[in-house]
Amino acid sequence: MLQGIARYAHHCGPWSCYWEPAGLEKAWPKLHASDFDGIILRDVEQLDKVLAFGIPAVVIGHGRTEVPGLVNIVTESARIAQMAASHLLACGFKHFAYCGFVASGADDPPWSRLRRQAFVECVGRAGFSVEEFSVAAGAAGRASGQRERNLMARWLQSLPKPLGLMAANDDRARQLVEACKVAGIQVPSQVGVIGVDNDEVVCGLTDPPLSSVALNFDRAGYEGAAALDLLMKGQGAVPARILVQPTHLVVRRSTDVVAVDDKHLAKALRHIRDATRQDDLTVAAVASYAGISRRLLEKKFRRELGHSVLDEIRRVRTDKVAQMLVETQLPVAEIAEALGFSEVQHFARYFRAVKNMSPLAYRKKFAGYAGAV
Repeated sequence: MLQGIARYAHHCGPWSCYWEPAGLEKAWPKLHASDFDGIILRDVEQLDKVLAFGIPAVVIGHGRTEVPGLVNIVTESARIAQMAASHLLACGFKHFAYCGFVASGADDPPWSRLRRQAFVECVGRAGFSVEEFSVAAGAAGRASGQRERNLMARWLQSLPKPLGLMAANDDRARQLVEACKVAGIQVPSQVGVIGVDNDEVVCGLTDPPLSSVALNFDRAGYEGAAALDLLMKGQGAVPARILVQPTHLVVRRSTDVVAVDDKHLAKALRHIRDATRQDDLTVAAVASYAGISRRLLEKKFRRELGHSVLDEIRRVRTDKVAQMLVETQLPVAEIAEALGFSEVQHFARYFRAVKNMSPLAYRKKFAGYAGAV
């Protein structure tokens, strides 16, 4: 998000910025004594004191829902959870769990609570239930790191396997992977773990590397800075809410698993997932690779996953397209060619049928401003 703010300041400034990574608590003495024109901050306890200055403010949601009368930057939590649930369901899991940050509803961060609710609803629509992590707060109001990890380990040991597990964010997902090690549980063969944020440092240094829902913080930071600029100038209509949208799901080894018992179905799913070029990936070819008839494979897909073989091929194929649209600046024609589409027009129609927008519109909406060209 800071990158997006910095990009706006560079292109639309000049701005003279004071940045305090430790947060408002540390910055308060300087803030109180200085003459600022505007501020972007988290919704901390001292928010009311900042607002008393009467300066334009943009609030990044963390501990509250939304602050009335201000521009609020909030994550699209329901869509985030839906993407995570859809991925775990596509992996073949039939047992699910969610791990947020606290057990108490009063203390549960709104974004964590909303993600949990949406995850439970999405999994419930598929006919399954969700276990939730519950931890008693310690003397300081929260469990210590080591104690909490041990509680997580015992909780994970008590759950049926194989298990599809969504964490509220990448930091929580990393803790869960460590708790699995304490409990002697294999990731991803016994528990598939998915986080949120796609923090490449956290995801890359976790063992095994974490799958994660990528969020467009860069764009939200840019739009938040633009809103603050309008407020400081007293010009134009300013949005009450700026959404941090999920762009795509980055699959790494923590969910690189096919959690189905049927060997033919598992072989078919792995073949669809691993195909580098999918121009010749037909339902008949998948059935042949799985070693069973097309009709029987269709029955297995419908019974175990709730959709057709062709639906799975289209989902995997368009997810790969979406990832390349967001993560690269390759022209659409080159992406189409790389993924085996012979014509750009067919590529665009194929993508629109699944994502409900053209490839260019998808890139414009979800790519960070550095890639939205």
